[in-house]
Parts: sequence; structure tokens; C-alpha cells
Amino acid sequence: MNDSPTTTLSEQECWDRLAEHELGRLAYHLTDEVHLTPVNYAVDHGRIVFRTAEGSKLLGVVMDSDVAFEIDQVDDDAESAWSVIVRGTASLLDGADARDADQLRLRPWVGTEKFNVVAITVTEVSGREFRLSRPWRHLRPSD
Repeated sequence: MNDSPTTTLSEQECWDRLAEHELGRLAYHLTDEVHLTPVNYAVDHGRIVFRTAEGSKLLGVVMDSDVAFEIDQVDDDAESAWSVIVRGTASLLDGADARDADQLRLRPWVGTEKFNVVAITVTEVSGREFRLSRPWRHLRPSD
């Protein structure tokens, strides 16, 4: 029996979790700063695909394609959690490649137009699952 509170997820388990979810966090460079922003996304042929409007996110991935992407979840019972991290190279899609994104489960969550389609070509994916001890739970008020 493994008593470790941390379990490493297989690559397939990481991809399964990425495919099941649709909101993650993109980390990108813009000049000499690192930015972190939520994006809704879809998995497509081993890539992470998202839409974005003109602005700092698009400028950042065009100027420096080195990005990271993360999703996580704390389970309802608050006894376990997991995290998946992707590293890769972002590129702006155009033409037929961008139009193909219309077939993905990829729509803006808010009513803003996001015409630019970005794909992250994944170079590394890793994940871990955690058994939470949460020793502070006794400090919560009783229901």
C-alpha cells in the first residue's frame, strides 16, 4: 500500500482530465513579465486550443511562444485534489486551421468576440493527485 499523499498521474490520465474540462490557466511571457490568465479551451489532436481577442495575451504568445497551461480541481469531498500542467509552444492559427476550431467545443464564456485561435503544441504534460490532510478543518464552524 502506498502511504504517500501524492500520486503521479500517467500521461494518459493527464490527457483524460484535460479533455474532461474546459477552463484552465495560461501562463505566458510579455516583455520581462510572466502573466497568468484564465482561458476556456478544448483539446484537439494532442494540442490545447483557445480563442482570444486582440490584446496582451495574443501579443504575449506571438512575441514569445513559450507557455505553460494548468488545470486543477479539489474534489467535492475535499479529501483529494489534482493538478495537470502542460508546457509547450503557442502559435496563432490561420486559414483552414483556424476555421477547424469552429468544430471544437470552444466558445467564449462571455459575450466578447474572440476571432484569434491559438494552439499550444504540447512538449510536456504532467500531473499529480493529492490526498488532503487539511488539519485546519476543525477550525470551521459547525453546520
